[in-house]
Amino acid sequence: MTDTQAHTVRIGSMVGDGIGHEIVPATMRVVDAAAQAEHFTVDWVELDLGRDAIDSHGSPVPQPTLDALASLPAWILGPHDSASYPEPFRSQLTPGGVVRKTFDLFANIRPALAHAGVRAVSPKMDLVVVRENTEGFYADRNMHVGSGEFMPTPDVALAVGVLTRTACERIAREAFTLARARRKHVTIVHKANVLSLTTGLFRDVCRSVAEDFPDVVVDEEHVDALTAHLVRRGQDFDVVVAENMFGDILSDLAGELSGSLGMAPSLNSSSTKAMAQAAHGSAPDIAGKNRANPTALFLSAAMLLDWLAVHGQGAKPAQAAHRIRRAVGDTLESGVATADLGGRASTSEFTETVLARTLRV
Repeated sequence: MTDTQAHTVRIGSMVGDGIGHEIVPATMRVVDAAAQAEHFTVDWVELDLGRDAIDSHGSPVPQPTLDALASLPAWILGPHDSASYPEPFRSQLTPGGVVRKTFDLFANIRPALAHAGVRAVSPKMDLVVVRENTEGFYADRNMHVGSGEFMPTPDVALAVGVLTRTACERIAREAFTLARARRKHVTIVHKANVLSLTTGLFRDVCRSVAEDFPDVVVDEEHVDALTAHLVRRGQDFDVVVAENMFGDILSDLAGELSGSLGMAPSLNSSSTKAMAQAAHGSAPDIAGKNRANPTALFLSAAMLLDWLAVHGQGAKPAQAAHRIRRAVGDTLESGVATADLGGRASTSEFTETVLARTLRV
């Protein structure tokens, strides 16, 4: 038996909607090439999700898909366009939300790295936003039954924000552990001067966790001040840890400052499962036109491979992840880019260039 035959990694794949039908297959090809170069194989488990699943199964997230995901350690999720779904699905929890909630993917890791060859507002930015992914003010995540938003009268709308010590502590530990592998600097984000109980709890729990990481430098920022600091001196930040809504907004800002939100990767994870999902949406206006930028999902897949390496799959997936990041960086630096970055490459042309560079020794 060859080394390639001996080492197989199982990964789920869901194309989702819109440009997902282009960028997910492209990502699978790039991952396969990187795996081949590092002498292992990927066993792809392709699963139904999104509008196609409504037509074929009567649900955007069929039970067979959830059952299959339960047997897999990791998967790739394409973007979804739930706003275009027919009712009642349009008003329900999004497919990505269903998957995150079902498997308690509490950590949303969102790097923002400026690449040579891509014009960026913050050309030296290299940070990671570590976002708590299960609580906060998002109505689809903070209730066991029903919505966190409600209207006691037609003219009054209320929202419940939920933060718990347990959730704050586990996301803080993710942030500090990640910082140890980077530049050993964590910035705690809060708004405790106004939201003193909720984000005050988040701040205080992060401070407590910091005591277990004496080698990591810790500072704090109010979320509104941090938005200005990211624009002016984004290169000064390393790992930024935030509750759900703050983390969502800050990571989108950082993604755009470092080049383009279309390049922003993302990993959703628990201690036992992980999902690669680009930060951008399904872009229905360009779907099927071979114009989509697959960079974000390529880099998200690399994060997934790194996660697999840490969680019992050996060093080879991490080596494959390094190949993908290097190939994407070299491609962008060479001037090959899609239209959203000012280039002329199609999705397929960009993918072929990355594939060729992935296979280089």
